[in-house]
Amino acid sequence: MSLTINTEIKGDVLCIRLVGELDHHTAEQLKKQAVEVMEKKAIKHLVLNLESLRFMDSSGLGVILGRYKQIKQHQGEMYVCAISPSIKRLFEISGLFKIIRLESSENSALKRLGVA
Repeated sequence: MSLTINTEIKGDVLCIRLVGELDHHTAEQLKKQAVEVMEKKAIKHLVLNLESLRFMDSSGLGVILGRYKQIKQHQGEMYVCAISPSIKRLFEISGLFKIIRLESSENSALKRLGVA
């Protein structure tokens, strides 16, 4: 059970790429790293690339919802992209797609935000 978190800043957009498993063992790691970057830099928008995420549970959904709330405080937008069918189903069941936008790729999400 491990999670690799890769971050990249493009303008006022934080891109987070997750590799591995986002569960109750790794959710705090993602929260801590994301909050740290978002508070140190002038981040307005967030793109979460889940292309290499193999598993996610409700703890993962919770940390993602928390980052959404953080982004909304700055009138920003949050996109999730490159999502697998099983993780997409979690987002659908939880209702997160009602507030978080879905794009097919990181590049298309960045284009929507006017960065790519």
